[in-house]
Amino acid sequence: MDFGEYETDAYLAVLRHGNLTAAEIAEQTAIPQPRVYDTVRNLATKGFVELRDSRPLEVLAVDPEEAFDDVQTTLDDLLGELERAYESPSRDAEAVSLVTSRQTIYRYLEDIISSAEYELVLSLTPALLDRLTETLMGKRDAGVTVELLLSPEADVADPDEYDYDQVATATRVRRGVTTPVVAIADGGYSLYTTRAALRSDGDDYGVVFDRSGLGYLLLSFLNTVVWPTSKALVERQVHPEFPRKYATVRRCVRDLRAADGPLYATVRGRRLVTGDYETISGEITDIGETTGQDTAAITLDTGEETLNIGGQVAALEDIEAHELTVARSSPPDADSVGRSTRD
Repeated sequence: MDFGEYETDAYLAVLRHGNLTAAEIAEQTAIPQPRVYDTVRNLATKGFVELRDSRPLEVLAVDPEEAFDDVQTTLDDLLGELERAYESPSRDAEAVSLVTSRQTIYRYLEDIISSAEYELVLSLTPALLDRLTETLMGKRDAGVTVELLLSPEADVADPDEYDYDQVATATRVRRGVTTPVVAIADGGYSLYTTRAALRSDGDDYGVVFDRSGLGYLLLSFLNTVVWPTSKALVERQVHPEFPRKYATVRRCVRDLRAADGPLYATVRGRRLVTGDYETISGEITDIGETTGQDTAAITLDTGEETLNIGGQVAALEDIEAHELTVARSSPPDADSVGRSTRD
């Protein structure tokens, strides 16, 4: 709203009195008489006053609710944009970001969970779960697979008191208070922080990763260090439906063990020897997994070659998988499968 000083003075004077002549406006304000006519015409053009064609010229106030209607709409739109900018953290080209504000960490947690299309891995406190329950329920309703770890165990509600199925596919608990807070969406966009960073805006901070390779390192840390020292709280029998998309081979193999019949996969990844990125498709002919599910692999027959598919940072397989899509009857189009189906 572009109001000059003269326009502001003139508008307020007319608003207080209801209607004034040009001479009266000059008397009521510090506006020079020669400038009054230009000033009120500008106000009329903007819709804040009406000019009555009389002698002398009379200026009438317009109902402020009507006069400021467009301004209010514009302001509401602006506030909406600002609110969205506040709630959705910036995801620029930086691979790693450090965040120190507790509120910013909360916003990143919300953003990471909201961004997940098919897979979420979370390590939370019970208080954070309460804060994020509605968002997680929406993800489960959308078919996203959610693996949830809660700690400390002493603060975790019993399954008879809290319906964990509404927020997670599988829920585990860990005893200590040293467990970090972690959120990983689709094996990539992720956050790691300490509990101390959530208690105050002090020296502790959170680390945000916006690259799949870095997110996978965080996922590997959870799988090898944190997950083995936790225990199951709620874990439903898996009856996977396909097509389904995966960020990790380990979770894919877990579902394949529970499935029957011929299955096919489309894998996006890279050749270990050359580093070339490829998308390959074929029939799944074998699956393998080490004790403790630390590593897993899939054998894929493309019709031209048989390839062993490993996870990120694979060492022995032919392909390092970054994303897998599994379907029945024929190799799936990975782009047409936006998320996993409901467990």
